[in-house]
Amino acid sequence: MEVLLKVPLKKARAHLEGLTAQERLKWAIDEFGQNFALTTSFGIQSSVLLHMVKEVQGNAVIPIIWVDTGYLPVETYLYADQLTQYLALKVTTFQSQISPARMEALHGKLWETNSVEDLEKYHLLRKVKPMEQALNDFKVHCWASGVRSSQTDLRKSMTHLDPLRGRLSLRPLL
Repeated sequence: MEVLLKVPLKKARAHLEGLTAQERLKWAIDEFGQNFALTTSFGIQSSVLLHMVKEVQGNAVIPIIWVDTGYLPVETYLYADQLTQYLALKVTTFQSQISPARMEALHGKLWETNSVEDLEKYHLLRKVKPMEQALNDFKVHCWASGVRSSQTDLRKSMTHLDPLRGRLSLRPLL
């Protein structure tokens, strides 16, 4: 799938650079309509982006996608439940087609082997495939996430709008 913008990517990036995070979200809602979604990890700072989208979505119904790896801390599940109730969110949860127990039985604890290949397999099984399923199910052309440049060296090199696996990834808080 090749996502088409009303304006070239370079021009869209320049436009987004001068906007606030809320304005970036509003731009994506206007640009992509029903083909826009928000992803969340329910990490500690998830409330910021979730609250923003609630404020700017207007009459639009923005799908909120959560990929649950099955290995999150208890606190994350409790926080997700509290935040979902507090903000009256409709969250759709996606998980791997293989349960954590089955994955461990077949492949071991992939995240503990110190092997890059095993970690990549873990990410593919528990995160990437469920995310792709979610994006396909919702026919998403662009999704927003709470990525911030201060989190990793890789994220420092990102822009507010980047192509990723045939779609666009918006990072309003970058």
